[in-house]
Order: sequence, then structure tokens, then C-alpha cells
Amino acid sequence: MNPVHVIAEAGTNHNGSLDAARRLVDLAARAGADSVKFQIIDPDELYLPGRYEFGTYDIDEVRALRRRFMLADDDYRRLADHARSRGVPFTASVFDRRGLDLLASLAPPYVKIASTDLNNVRFLRRVAEKGIRMLVSTGMSSLADIEKSLREIQRTGFSDLVLLHCVSVYPARLQDMNLGFIDTLRGFGFPVGLSDHTESSTAACVALAKGIAYVEKHYTTDRRLEGFDHAYAAEGDAFVQYVADIRAAEEALRPREEKLTPAERTTRKRARRALYAAHDLPAGRTVQDEDVLVLRPENHMAADQIDEVIGRSLKRDVRQFEPYSADMFV
Repeated sequence: MNPVHVIAEAGTNHNGSLDAARRLVDLAARAGADSVKFQIIDPDELYLPGRYEFGTYDIDEVRALRRRFMLADDDYRRLADHARSRGVPFTASVFDRRGLDLLASLAPPYVKIASTDLNNVRFLRRVAEKGIRMLVSTGMSSLADIEKSLREIQRTGFSDLVLLHCVSVYPARLQDMNLGFIDTLRGFGFPVGLSDHTESSTAACVALAKGIAYVEKHYTTDRRLEGFDHAYAAEGDAFVQYVADIRAAEEALRPREEKLTPAERTTRKRARRALYAAHDLPAGRTVQDEDVLVLRPENHMAADQIDEVIGRSLKRDVRQFEPYSADMFV
């Protein structure tokens, strides 16, 4: 089983500050993430101009906040350099052609397509033209939606795809994660990952058992900050622990030729039963069932060797509670 690729999803949690973005990269490196991912968003390329209903959000406030949280193109170049210096590959979710071109110039390990663009076939084709591995989130999508988008991507001749199972609720409850759908996604023949919006590592660890190749997790330096993703992101040490939980779960799932660990062998010495003399026994006695105690701790003859003791004659006297051993018998 190959190690899962852990994506540190910084998003726009830098709130428009290059220094804050660098700190997020540093946190990703400290946690041992395999890549750090930001979001390159131009609100003018994402939202319709004008005033309109936008769920429970004020669209003017959303656009204003997005503008405040933008980094300059040179900031992303500096950020990519900083990530390389920390040994963490840099990439991003992109939402428009300019963002895609900028990211492609930074030699990312993959391009992330957010769930919002799962059905944006014109954009998917443009991303496919770049020839860079594409991670596609499947939140808010029916199976038919996913099938249609995959057909459109594959018509371009591009096939370096990873499908991320995603439930687009922020935060998502564990019981709503529909992790069984990972098996359905695997049926398309591409690697599968998890975009995890829950508030613990449980979903990710369960998904590991289903053979995911990637897991993506939002994180932040401070959940109290203003912004779209801070409130449900893993904060600081919690993100470090999240990654540690995944690595521990991977180790637990790793097949071993030898079932017993050294620690379990130590437990076995005290917890397994062995065969002991129930009372003093003279030389020449044929051992009967009532002459044998089966008690802890482990000793010369294990409990499953009792048939090697019953009915055999003793060479010598045996004291009460003495462990039976093969050399005692004629």
C-alpha cells in the first residue's frame, strides 16, 4: 500500500497576506504534508456582477472579501519558492484561465479543480490541455454529473486524473460523509481521494481502509480569523495531529508477514497460559488430567500442548506449580 498523499489545503486562509501564507506553508511542512495547496481566485471571474440573492450571503460582501484576500501574481511565485525551500510542493485550486496559466508556470505537481467546476466543461478542457495531473472534487455532483464530465475530459485524450470524494458542507458531519461512495468512484478506473470537511481525522482514517490515494484537509493558524474557511479548518497543532493520525492509520493497515509485534510478544509472556503441575508428583507417575493446571504466565509448554502431557510417564519427581517441559517425560 502506497502512502496516501496528504494535501495541506491553505485555500485563502492567508487573508491576503504573503507573510501569513508563508506561515501556512511552514505549518504544512511541520505537519509533514506532501503538498500545500492554495486557491487562486479572481472574484470578477467567479461571480456575476451586480446585486442578487446569494443564499444566506451578501454577494457584495463576498466579492469584497474575495478581493481583499487576493495575492498578487508575484506573491504566488515567492510563495512557491518558499514552499520549495521547505520541501513541500506548491500547488493551487484554479478557477479561471489566468489563474491556470499562473499556476502552470510554477510547475505544480497537480492542478486542483474545485467541486464548483466539476461541470464547467470548457474550463476542464483548458486544464486538460496543460497536461498536468488533475485532481477533481466531486462535491454537489450526481453520478451522472461525474460521468458526463469524465467523458468530456477523456475526449481530449487526457487521462491523468484523480477523483476526490467530497461532501460540500462546511463543516460536514461524519455520518453524512457517504464514504461508501469511494468504492463507486473507484469504478471509473482512476485513483480516488477524499476532500475532508469534517472536524476530525476519523473520516480520513476510514477512507484509508478503502484505498484512497489523496486526502485534502483545510487548515489555518487561527480559527477565529475572518474568512470563508477558517471556522471549520484544523488549527495549528490540530492539523499536525490530523496528519499524524493518518500516518498511524496507514501503519495500522500495512500488511505484515509476522502477525505478532514485539510489544504483543511481551504481552503474550504474561497473558498466555502454560502447563503446570497441580501438586507434587513422583517419578514414574503417568500424568492425569487432574495433575495439570493451565495458568498464566507463558512457560515451557503452552496450553495447546496438553495432549503431549496427559498419559505420559515422568522421569523424575515434579514439584507443585513446576512448569511442565518436554524433558520431564520418558
